Amino acid sequence: MRNLAFAAVFAFQPAVALASEAVTFDGSWKEQGFLRLFSNDYIQRGRQLDVISDGTVSLLWRPVGQSHRSAETASWAWRVREGVSATDLTIKGGDDRNLSVYFVFLDPDRADALANGSARRILREESARALIYVWGGAHELGSILPSPYSPRLRTKVLRTSDAGEHWESVDLARDFRTAFGENPGTLVGLAISADSDDTDGRIVASVADLVLE
Repeated sequence: MRNLAFAAVFAFQPAVALASEAVTFDGSWKEQGFLRLFSNDYIQRGRQLDVISDGTVSLLWRPVGQSHRSAETASWAWRVREGVSATDLTIKGGDDRNLSVYFVFLDPDRADALANGSARRILREESARALIYVWGGAHELGSILPSPYSPRLRTKVLRTSDAGEHWESVDLARDFRTAFGENPGTLVGLAISADSDDTDGRIVASVADLVLE
């Protein structure tokens, strides 16, 4: 019943001139848990992903195919119906956020060997870097923040913790250089997460029309 209600509330209008490079939510995305066994609910519906996080946290992961590994820009629509309160995203164990979209890069000479591994395995690689775009946090829009979990992660705040619906278009190459001070390697993976376990909150949200170019 929850899935049916979710679909009725969260039907996005089709994006204008949606590019052929759209990455679909076709069941190939796989959930990756963190240290604690808290799990979000993900509903993959083709062009759209629905997420419910109720005092839980996890990440949905998909390797990037060869045709998208050189992508320098990305765009997507996202919507938050219910969200968590603003938190400090630099504090470990207190950094809930409504949605995060991850872009994970590796050195080109390591990409083929590791690209089909799990998110956890890839992020242990020395050359791995993850650029994370976030809806949430108690920070100024556009802030680029260090992660409290790994020096290989950087977070850019795109939206505050308010509910709503927005279309995003980001320059991955430029943001990567700003965040890490170097050029990006090869894009090998994408992930989407919702995080409500620290505040014991509830998130009801969606992401749609994810395009890499």
